[in-house]
Amino acid sequence: MRILSTLLAVFISVIACAQTYVRPNEEVILSFQTDNGRQAFVVKDKENKYISYRYGTKDSIELEYPGTEQDSWKRFGYSYYLRGGGKANDGMDLNYLHFSNRGYRYMIYQTYYAADQRSEVGIRITNAKTGRVTNIKGKRKTRKGTLIDFRDNGLLEVLDETI
Repeated sequence: MRILSTLLAVFISVIACAQTYVRPNEEVILSFQTDNGRQAFVVKDKENKYISYRYGTKDSIELEYPGTEQDSWKRFGYSYYLRGGGKANDGMDLNYLHFSNRGYRYMIYQTYYAADQRSEVGIRITNAKTGRVTNIKGKRKTRKGTLIDFRDNGLLEVLDETI
């Protein structure tokens, strides 16, 4: 009985310390694992009260932006470029979610190129002072969800920029 109590206490403490990337009142817009062993999540409240970006290890959220604030929708922008015509027309579907935080510009991207049927997902971070760019590639097979819905759902301002 004492061993069972000890195991139960350890299990409860592990659960309590684990970070939750998706809360019960949220749904995933886009998520993926990165090549550097991290996870990225873009989530929204099921009633569209807020949008949030979370990034970190499976056990620890390293960055959450902007949290669960009511005006969070105004802190993000969405842009895209779509050229149809498939392989013959070098078709592409480029989708970007943008935000700025503490001197850095973040761009979560989801892209598809018909010429070589290549899909990519990841995070591009630009230092606003130096212009230095860090590209964190995502593992495309781990991608869940899509940014494409922002084209027509009216939740985010659609910006006139792609890269």
